[in-house]
Amino acid sequence: MRNDFYNSFDTERLEETSTKEDYRSPFQIDRDRVLHTTTFRRLQNKTQVFWSGEYDFYRTRLTHSLEVAQIGKSICTWLLRQPDSPLSDHFFIDPDLVEAICLSHDLGHPPFGHAGEKTLNHLNREYGGFEGNAQTLRLLTERIFSAKHKGMSPSRAFLDGILKYKTLWSELITDGTPPKNHFIYDQQYRFLDWSLGGNDFPIEYTPGKSRDAFKSIECQIMDWADDTAYSLNDLSDSVRAGFLPIEKIENWARTKHIDFSENTPIGDLIQAIRANRMEPFIGKRIGKYITSTHLESDVNFLSSTTNRYHYRLVIDSTVQAESSLFKRLAYDVVFLSPKLKQLEHKGSYMLRKLWEILETRYIHGLPIDGQDFQLLPNDTVSEIQQATDPATRARLICDYLAGMTDGYAARTYKRLFSPDFGSINDL
Repeated sequence: MRNDFYNSFDTERLEETSTKEDYRSPFQIDRDRVLHTTTFRRLQNKTQVFWSGEYDFYRTRLTHSLEVAQIGKSICTWLLRQPDSPLSDHFFIDPDLVEAICLSHDLGHPPFGHAGEKTLNHLNREYGGFEGNAQTLRLLTERIFSAKHKGMSPSRAFLDGILKYKTLWSELITDGTPPKNHFIYDQQYRFLDWSLGGNDFPIEYTPGKSRDAFKSIECQIMDWADDTAYSLNDLSDSVRAGFLPIEKIENWARTKHIDFSENTPIGDLIQAIRANRMEPFIGKRIGKYITSTHLESDVNFLSSTTNRYHYRLVIDSTVQAESSLFKRLAYDVVFLSPKLKQLEHKGSYMLRKLWEILETRYIHGLPIDGQDFQLLPNDTVSEIQQATDPATRARLICDYLAGMTDGYAARTYKRLFSPDFGSINDL
């Protein structure tokens, strides 16, 4: 199908791997390459909110990514079908591209959710930090879809679509303190530069929030689809898991001076819980969030180069406020609950212990208890040994730990530190 929204700038690949004709579009190829990787499949056992495997109805990173992709594609359809839309049947935001971006947006997240991400960033603070979005960029450009770890040669539109943050780690260091999140690695500047076609940021796009707000239309759609799924579907899990009983919601609303009377967002949530109709409540809200969007034209330093920067996604402010309110409720009542904090601590502790022994053995090259134990697979050890500096070795250790599922990280910890655990059957 003809689509004049995109041009050769958008479809160019980081490295052309083949000139062979393909029956798929460039963006379908991007999606398929991600979909058939072990990295994507591992998301089925990585924490979204609650630990994966604890109950069968909990969302994992995989189910969350699938839901984000569905919402993102629906937004594309909605934007195309509006009577006043600038889009048409031959000029539209490609749903395959948006699907690929949405499916990939959490590829770089480590085990144990955001707690694991914070822990790895802290542990790697002397070597350039760790960030889930930066790790996604690293996977797509340097690690997955190749036995030689050369990445999957993404198209420019796809690569740019997963770039939620466009600020380097070192640009956010303040008084010697490294950033907590929202950065890409310094070594990834070349990929950022390529995604922008070699164009420098104008002076007004300062590092941090100003620069990170500069997103392609597909990235904006993914971001809102992610917010929609995060604020609604994760809320549903919290209710079913017993973390959000009506009494707690009402007490929270009173404390925060939030109206929970009839026909208010919190009031509607309480009514849905009381009537045991959470799924219809969530489904209706997702539809509302999708249809709260429209396109407006934009002018910036890339808008004349690609239509991906010629439009911005505008979201109804009332719906945005409701989404923020639901996220605030989940954070205050669920994420800060002692039960979840205990699990976060346990996950962080296991990652810290794994990091410490691997740092000793493979970053500093020191023996363990006087012996040169090999603790990692042969191919991983070989790559680390070829690295010429500690920062590169640390990044490879981060790759290994971030690639673990929750269960694999726990089993590895037990094999190393639990006397009564360990055999080939525990792999």
